[in-house]
This record gives sequence, structure tokens and C-alpha cells, in this order.
Amino acid sequence: VQRDLDVAVTEFTELKQQLERDTLVLSILKKLQEFDTAIKEYNTALLEKKYVAAAQQLEKARRSLKTLESRKGFELKILKALGTELTVQTQNILYHLGEEWQKLVVWRLPPSKASSSLESVLASELHLCTVPSEEGLAGPPVASVLQAFAVLGELHSKLKTFGQLLLKHILKPLISYSSLRPLVEEQSDVVILRFKSEEPNLDNTSPVEVFEKMKQILEFLHKYLLNVPLECVDDKKECKVILSELLGDIIWEELSDCLIQNCLVNSIPTNSSKLEQYVEVIKSTEEFETALKNMQFLKGDTTNLLKYARNVNSHFANKKCQDVIVAARKLMTSEIHNTVKISPDSSVALPRLPDPRAGDHLKMEKTSKLLHNEMVILENESKLSQHTFSLPACRISSSVEELMDLAYQTLLEATASTDQCCIQLFYSVRNIFQLFYDVVPTYHKENLQKLPQLAAIHHNNCMYIAHHLLTLGHQFRYRLTSILCDGTATFVDMVPGFRRLGMECFLAQMRVQKGEILERLSSARNFSNMDDEENYCAANKAIRQVLHQLKRLGKVWQDVLPVNVYCKAMGTLLNTALTEIVTRITALEDISAEDADRLYSLCRTMVEEGPQVFTPLPEEDKNKKYQEEVPVYVQKWMTFKELMIILQANLQEIVDQWADGKGPLAAEFSPVEVKSLIRALFQNTERRAAALAKIK
Repeated sequence: VQRDLDVAVTEFTELKQQLERDTLVLSILKKLQEFDTAIKEYNTALLEKKYVAAAQQLEKARRSLKTLESRKGFELKILKALGTELTVQTQNILYHLGEEWQKLVVWRLPPSKASSSLESVLASELHLCTVPSEEGLAGPPVASVLQAFAVLGELHSKLKTFGQLLLKHILKPLISYSSLRPLVEEQSDVVILRFKSEEPNLDNTSPVEVFEKMKQILEFLHKYLLNVPLECVDDKKECKVILSELLGDIIWEELSDCLIQNCLVNSIPTNSSKLEQYVEVIKSTEEFETALKNMQFLKGDTTNLLKYARNVNSHFANKKCQDVIVAARKLMTSEIHNTVKISPDSSVALPRLPDPRAGDHLKMEKTSKLLHNEMVILENESKLSQHTFSLPACRISSSVEELMDLAYQTLLEATASTDQCCIQLFYSVRNIFQLFYDVVPTYHKENLQKLPQLAAIHHNNCMYIAHHLLTLGHQFRYRLTSILCDGTATFVDMVPGFRRLGMECFLAQMRVQKGEILERLSSARNFSNMDDEENYCAANKAIRQVLHQLKRLGKVWQDVLPVNVYCKAMGTLLNTALTEIVTRITALEDISAEDADRLYSLCRTMVEEGPQVFTPLPEEDKNKKYQEEVPVYVQKWMTFKELMIILQANLQEIVDQWADGKGPLAAEFSPVEVKSLIRALFQNTERRAAALAKIK
């Protein structure tokens, strides 16, 4: 019995294994049959142009093949052939679907070379077929093709290609060209979208108009192409596909960036008084997004487009600041030599600010008045001159006057702006002056070094700016935002820098001119041996060259520098020449009578023509006053005149001029210098020895 039981168990095990093998083979054969049936039905449906059914059968065949490939231990050679067949048939249906798509959605485009011009945009058309679907699906005729693409998983790539064409040939040109208007033409079997051109608007396209036209295009697409309920199978679950949402995900980011950069950016106001009108643009943006959400192009979240429009105050401030800096830099790089005359009596265009107690409702006023007209009259009898704190008359670059006007107008704009905008505009004005400090000396460096007149104008420009910076912050302090009213609204800290900038440039030019004077005098052969005609001619030529240089400088600085600066500058340069001549002559060891006469003649030329270089004003008769005041500006003037007296005097006259160290000669020369001159001028006699003994 035990033996029979073992045999029965063995037979049962074998039969069970056989049954499992047969069941597996049967299931594989069943799947192969399903694959075969699906391919046959696919071919039939494809011939009948029932693309959705064909795609579904192809997907059924794909699932059957996937099941067969997942069976381990049954690596059938036929599976590779089936996989190849499936790939071939997939490409076949995609080809047919592509052909149908091109018939249903037709782009009529100009040659690619001319794709960016207005003419090419006007030649672009989009044709959508309106013949009903043979498969009887709801929606436009393209529905069956789109559903088939969805079943095959190719819908996204197809819509991506369509979206790129839509952006390039329809949506972006609509934003770029304000004259374009969309035109929809309905025919019996097709609807056509094209553009017509109207009279272009010279101003930038209004966002309201752009949104309206954009909405018209998307409504057209929604009605004739995208309003199709589609289904697809994803991980064995059926899911709804919303075409509008899918296309929106593809194109919205690029479209919204284009709308911002080419439409909203240009619509940002340049004046704070126009900010209130921008509410219309924000409202239009909201309506545009709402319409897109209703058509399911957008999801529920607020997009970057609306955020940008609502953040108009920040964008206005950024744009205004950028425009101000660009305008300022343009003025700084313009020519310095175009000048205007300013004087204490000239009208300085300052904005008239409202009374600080007048409330927060500010109105911009273009009225400008003289600063001194606003001054409070002191009751005390001793009154200051109305010009006490005025800038002296001089010439400045017209560009600098415009720059200062730009600063005042920007600060006036800040008084009527929001707190954040006010702060940005205030610091933009500070940046203007910092930019001037950095840009002008570098950009005009070569001209400022070579041309004395430009150096003088730049000096005036810097002093003019510094003069205004002293009170600029104070004038606006109580009109700006409360954040800036604690003392931060000031420009006084920049004043020393600008004064130093102007002085350093002018002093550098003065050093250049001093160097040229000394170089010319170096050719005078130390003023020695004047009885030699050649030496005398060389010295005379040097004197003439120096005088010519000073006269030329006097002309180029005339009516440019303030009178006091002009006189100090010319006096310093003339003093340089006189000091050098005095030093050279007092260093001579031997001066003959003829030498003395010729040296006197050269000195007399300097004394007679030197004052004539002082011509600060164009009116000749007004310059006499300054020519008579030469000793005030030329430190060595009296020293030079005393030297001339010594050259023509006898020993007794020199002793009298010394007057025991109390005379005019003693005020200008030291005993050593006088003794040296006496030894050079007179022979060694008892009278000379007696005279020398008195010089102490």
C-alpha cells in the first residue's frame, strides 16, 4: 500500500506540473491571439480612418506584448518580431495622424528668411478645418486626431510644436506690432485666422489693447481647436485631458515674459502724476487672466504677469531711477565747453515747494523764483547783502546746469511719490553726483589736462554743484518721506569732495602753466652777460614768450573764472615769473653798467606789460581796477620794483633805500642779497666797502 501511495503522489505531482505548463502555454497563446486580433482590428480601423479605434487597438496590442515580455522562463524568439511589428505599426499610425493633422491645422507662412518683418506677419495665416469627424466624436473635426495622439502618448509633443509656431507667428507679433489686428474669416469647411494692419500708433502699444487682441486669439483657438474632451490611460487609470490647460502650460511662461518685457515695461509711467491712471492697466490684466482661467488656459494661481502689473510703484521707481541715471550720464559725457553765464543776479530755476504745513496733498509746480526773493527780511537795521551767500559770477557748462535741474526735478518728483519710491529717487539723486565725481574727471581727462579753459570751467562746475549741495537736502527735507526726515536727507557730506575735485583739477593746470613759464625763462641764459647781443636777445625772447603765455591765459580765462579766482591765478603765475627773474639776477656775481641797463630794460617790460594780463572782464574799462591792484595779487611785485631801483641806483641811493634796515629795500631783500647785488654792480672801492658796512 505504501508503494502504491508513493506512485500515486508522484503521478499527481507530474500531472499538476503538466497542468501548470499547459495553463501557462494556454495563457501565452491567448495573449498572442489578443495581440494578433488587436493588430488585425487596428489595420481595419486604420483603413477606415477610424484613428481613435486604431490607436486603442494598438495600445491593446502593446499591453499584450508587455504581459508576454514579463513572463519569466518563456523567452520566445517571436516576441522580438512582435516588438518590431508594433514599432512599425506605431510609426505608421503616427505618420497617418500627422498627415491628417496637417490637413486639419494648416499654417500658411512666408519664406523663413523674412519671418520677422511686419509684411511677413501679414502674410501668415492659420487654417482650421471645420468638417465633422467621421468617428462622430463631439467637438471639432480635429478631435479624433487629437484623441488618437492622446491614446498614443504623443499629444504633448504635438501641442508643443503647435505652441511654438503659435508664439512665433501669431502671439509675439501681436505684442510687437501695435498696428496688427486679428481677423477671423469663416468659410463652409474652414475657419481662417489672419492679420490686418491699421494706422500704427506712434506711442507704445497699450496693454489694454494687447490683452483684448490676445483674448480674441485664444477664444478663437478654444472654440475651433481646444474645446475637446479627451481621455487617456495613465498607469491603468483613465484620466481627463484638458487641451487648453496643456497648451497653456507649454506657452504661458514664454508668453507672459514677452507681455511683461515688450508691453507692461513700456507702459510703466514716467511721472508719478500718471500712476493713478495705471489702475486701468491692472484691472485689464486681472480681466485677461480671469478670461484665460475661464477657458482653462490658466490654473487658479496668480501669475507673474498680474504680480508685475500690481507692483507698479516699485517698477515706476526702478524705471524712473534708471531714466534719471541714463539722462545724467548723457549730460556728463557731453561737451564741457558749451557754457552759460551765471551770476548772483541771474535767475536760478529752483522748484517752489509747498508749505510743509499744507498737508500731504502735493501738487507739482513748474514755477521758479529767485532764491533771494524767498528770504525773510531782517528787522535789524544792519542787513546782509542779498548776495552774501551767492556764487560769484562765472561760466559753467550748460550740461551741468541741466544736470542740477534734473536733480531738483527728481527730488520734486520724490515729494509726490510713495515712501519706497521717494527713498529710491532720493538716493538716485545722490548717485547722480557720485557718478559725476567718478565719470567726468575720467571721461574728459585728456582735455582737462591739455586745455586751460576746460580746466577752469570744470573748476566752476564743481564749485557750482557744491554750492547747491549745501542747501539741496535742507530745501526738500520736510517734503520727503518721514524716513528721510531724521537727518539722512542731506548732500552736505558730498560738498568737500566736489570742492576738492574742482581745486585739484585747476591746481594741476596751474602746475602745468608754471612749468611752461619756468621752461621759457630757462632759455634766458641766466640773464648773465647782457652786453652780449645774443644773450640779450635770448633773455628778451624769453620775457616776451612768458608775457604772451600770460596774455593768452588771461583771454581764455576771461569771463570764465570768478574775478577773485582769476586774479589770484594770474597773480600766482606772474609772481612765478618775477620770482624766477629776481632769483636769477640776484645770483649774478658780476653785472656791468651795460648789463644793468639791459636788465633794467627787461624788468621794465615786465612791470609795464605784466599788469595788462589782468583782464578778468570783457569790458576793458572795468579791468583797470584790477590792473592797478597787481601788488595785491603778486607777492613779489614790490621786490621786483626794488630790484629795478637797485639796477639804476648809485651806492648812496641804495644805502638810503636800506635806511638802516627800515627802508623799502630792507622789506624786500635780506642783507646778504643786497650785499651780493652791490658787489656784482660796483667795483671794489672804499666807498663800496663803506656802503657794505651799512647794510646789516
